[in-house]
Amino acid sequence: MQRTKLILLLIVTSVLAAGFVTFKDPFFQIRKNFTIFSEVISEVNEFYVVDVDPERTIRRGINAMLETLDPYTVLIDESQTQDIDIMTTGSYAGVGIEAGARGGDLVVIAPIDGYSAQRKGVRAGDVIVSVNGIPASELNPEDLNSQIRGQVGTMVELVVKRFGIDENLTFELERERIEIKNIEWYGLVNKEERIGYIMLTRFTQNAGADVRRAIEELEQDGELNGLILDLRNNPGGLLIEAVRVADLFLPEGKDVVRTEGRSSQTRQRYRTENREIFQNRPLVVLQNGGSASSSEIVSGALQDHDRAVVMGDRSFGKGLVQIVRPISYGLALKITTSKYFIPSGRYIQTVDYSGADNNDEGEVFKTSAGRDVHQRNGIEPDLKFDFRPENMLEISLMTGNHFFFFANEYVASVDEMPEYGADDDALFEAFTAYLEEAGFEYRSRSQRRFEEFSSQIEEDYGPASEIDFELENIKARLEEKKQQQMNESRDMILREIYLELSTRYDGTNRRQQTAVSIDPLVSDAISLLLDSNRYSEILKP
Repeated sequence: MQRTKLILLLIVTSVLAAGFVTFKDPFFQIRKNFTIFSEVISEVNEFYVVDVDPERTIRRGINAMLETLDPYTVLIDESQTQDIDIMTTGSYAGVGIEAGARGGDLVVIAPIDGYSAQRKGVRAGDVIVSVNGIPASELNPEDLNSQIRGQVGTMVELVVKRFGIDENLTFELERERIEIKNIEWYGLVNKEERIGYIMLTRFTQNAGADVRRAIEELEQDGELNGLILDLRNNPGGLLIEAVRVADLFLPEGKDVVRTEGRSSQTRQRYRTENREIFQNRPLVVLQNGGSASSSEIVSGALQDHDRAVVMGDRSFGKGLVQIVRPISYGLALKITTSKYFIPSGRYIQTVDYSGADNNDEGEVFKTSAGRDVHQRNGIEPDLKFDFRPENMLEISLMTGNHFFFFANEYVASVDEMPEYGADDDALFEAFTAYLEEAGFEYRSRSQRRFEEFSSQIEEDYGPASEIDFELENIKARLEEKKQQQMNESRDMILREIYLELSTRYDGTNRRQQTAVSIDPLVSDAISLLLDSNRYSEILKP
């Protein structure tokens, strides 16, 4: 009897111990499921009805596992590690062209000023025929980048077709170290009042130093009275560079961001040092839904310290920090290690991937001056800009690449860049003539619905003269409205044409300068900086 009890006790103890290990020990769980995974793959590989590619199957399993975490934790293969190097080092080896798909072709969107392609005469709008002997028809934009990038000093053969020239043009281009610009353009947007502007498009290495240098150059001829920092469509980058940018505008010792993760290495607090360069002068930060991560650290820190007026639209809402860890066979794992919190204490991540039931969305926090700010909403602007929605005409013109192809034709016959404001009528007329020649057609949403309605009427009642007459009247009125829409979209159409033409005549730098000069949000920001009373009122609680 005693022996039986002892055996039962040992069995119960073993079961409890096994249960404890199973549910409490993560290393046991890993070993157990590795064994299961390995056996499943082996069985499938040996007995499945058709041959299975083990690498493809296992990679899909790994990717599916990572998808249960968040969109930013991903396995990076050999072809993508160069993109990570570009983000961290801010450079790559290439010939200096931005290329993409337009109307079924691969085209040069813009040569980068100062590099091999631009020096040899490659132009925006050139249609790529082949790269290194490989027809462009066999390449997508990613394949094209792979062919163009390589070792510094090696050559690339680029064959293009240019509008107005019958023969293809062949360029022998040397790969060189291409430095990616953190700042797309900077300059004075109001010379009389000395209002400066900096377009910061990424946070790769030296972003903070680049912004400092830009401010110093803008102030060579006198102190700025206001500054616009444009972070629109800036997807972020290195967290430390966000801290260094914020440091240029905040006094020493101010909180910028803190990170919190499971390991002690991921729990850090970042404060400003002694790098402030733009002191006690009006500052406006522009942002939109494409401003994420490091951009939100900068705009959020400046907003929380009441140091700048944030204008535009709500930011993306990414409050997660990733690091890249190299693993075997040239692969790397980009993994989320922590959350970040800006000075007021708020967490700005919009989508919660933890699976927890969080009820803190919209929770109110306070800026240094006592203004209300909210959690889990990205960064809400202090002044929201009402962006005019695109209509169907504008969408059709953009998706059909008509601004791009019109610019190619215009440059082939006109030697000088038209002057914005002075040549608008002639340019708009030339564009409408191009559309007519190109056979451009589009149907408004009302016209599409009307056609469906007319078909249904005919199906239900058959041809009826009285109804047909009324339908024809409505059809004619809708066509008139469509023509009116072209005039209503005139300003947008002219802006897009001038942007494309600036790239053709003067390169990417001129394009950015033109874009800024005709940007309505920049105009609003200038007006705010010139109105000190309104600026101060916005930053009061």
